[in-house]
Amino acid sequence: MNHIFKNQCLLIVLIVLLSSCASVKKYNNQINTLKSEEQLKADVDYIHQKLQKLHPRLYWYIRKKDLDYKFDSLKATITDPMTSNDFFFKLSPVISSVKQGHLRMSPLTKKLSKKENRALNRKGVAPLLQFSYEIFDNKLYIVKNSSSDTTIKVGSEIISMNSIEPQEIISKLKNTFTSDGYNQTFINRGSCWMLPNFFYLLSGEMDSVKFELRYCDSLTNVTLVRGKNNGAKVVSQSIKKTSLEKKQAKNKAKVEARKKKRNGYNSQTKTYSKNLNFTSSDNSIAIMKLNDFSRGDYKKFYRNSFKKLDSLKTKTLIIDLRDNPGGRLKEINNLYSYLTDSSFYFVEKMEVTTRTSLILGNYTSSTPLIIKALNFTIGLPFLASRLAKVKKVDNKFYYNLPESKLKHRNPINFKGKVYVLINGGSFSASSIISSNLKGSKRAVFVGEETGGAYNGCIAGTMPVFTLPQSKLRVRFGLGAIIPFHKTDMNGRGILPDVEIKPTIDDRIKGIDPELNWVLDDIKGLHISK
Repeated sequence: MNHIFKNQCLLIVLIVLLSSCASVKKYNNQINTLKSEEQLKADVDYIHQKLQKLHPRLYWYIRKKDLDYKFDSLKATITDPMTSNDFFFKLSPVISSVKQGHLRMSPLTKKLSKKENRALNRKGVAPLLQFSYEIFDNKLYIVKNSSSDTTIKVGSEIISMNSIEPQEIISKLKNTFTSDGYNQTFINRGSCWMLPNFFYLLSGEMDSVKFELRYCDSLTNVTLVRGKNNGAKVVSQSIKKTSLEKKQAKNKAKVEARKKKRNGYNSQTKTYSKNLNFTSSDNSIAIMKLNDFSRGDYKKFYRNSFKKLDSLKTKTLIIDLRDNPGGRLKEINNLYSYLTDSSFYFVEKMEVTTRTSLILGNYTSSTPLIIKALNFTIGLPFLASRLAKVKKVDNKFYYNLPESKLKHRNPINFKGKVYVLINGGSFSASSIISSNLKGSKRAVFVGEETGGAYNGCIAGTMPVFTLPQSKLRVRFGLGAIIPFHKTDMNGRGILPDVEIKPTIDDRIKGIDPELNWVLDDIKGLHISK
């Protein structure tokens, strides 16, 4: 497989080189260029046809006649030329009506030259990116302050940003994306994650933003600028170290480097993807916080973690999947093998639309012919292998995923009690593993309904299609990822056994109500459901 990986890397380099002829200036100029009615209608037809051809469960949550009507009605409203981003606000609600969270449309944003990027990076982090946000009772609050202005308190309500009320932005933003199915918990979470970029899309990039804030009954106005690294500068001193000290420093650096690789270090947030900690001196209670299933050497992390739990005779494991947006199917399959007590099927065979959709679906009308030819030539063995794994059953095509085959529990599987913390930010792979843990009655779930659906999602291979005229991008999955355990309540997420919704007061006081409930339950202070 190494030679295939190298060939794919070579292909990526070639693609970058061949596509670099389009200048940044040319790209930026076309953002505000008016597109004709005929061009925009052609883009509507283009993406509608792509969805019909390649999306395996397009009508999971909407009837075909209803979706067709929405596309036809949209075309009828296009009576004047408009910019691509004005078109984005008309087309994205139709795309979102499919109600599948991996189906996402992106507006056009200004590209920067290398010189402009360097200059911007020297200025520091954009003002809105220096906060983390949550919505409570339709109001936007700051729940984490990473700026240099320590007077801004956690729990401050944002009344306005440059005189714009956040509700005005959020109401427009909510029409442009969706959760899986009919649940609403993901919408507020997703809105908070996307708010900064959406604000700059509507208002333009800027180095300072004026906030009107309310904390308790006090109103304040604060202007936040791009934040530079305000940490204390380390003064390099020439201190002679002994050979032992040098060796110890070197070993410490190696240990830290291995941890970063294994646990998945995020240099931007200065956090790890995966963490294992203990809450009690006797190591009887462990918390495994998983921020995503995308970073780190997951095989090493889970192997080391569950070996440790086994050797320490840990009785209770709390898995925290809150705000985990998902990631690798292989990873959650591996994690599940440590949590089950028997052999298992993790997901069903992946449904696709045609025998070749996983291959041809990666290409658009704008993909250069030479790229297609190179990919088929270099990756022929890989493509042939993919085709061989697609079988037709009852007039449907299925791709035989490794995770759809019978798997065995890991010999050092955890045998104690398991709790899982979830919320609306638990999406995609987080929901797939939650479905199986819930369906097998392996864990007690605490928190709020997940943003991802219980019965699976459309993901797998995720090509991005660029609409030929407007250049807007639409991304969607080509395969139906369906967990082994399912529910009759279609279109909803995993519902908690114990529903607990944090309040803004919890955030101000630094209280974690979901975790506290679990710790109290372990102590026997209330009866677990």
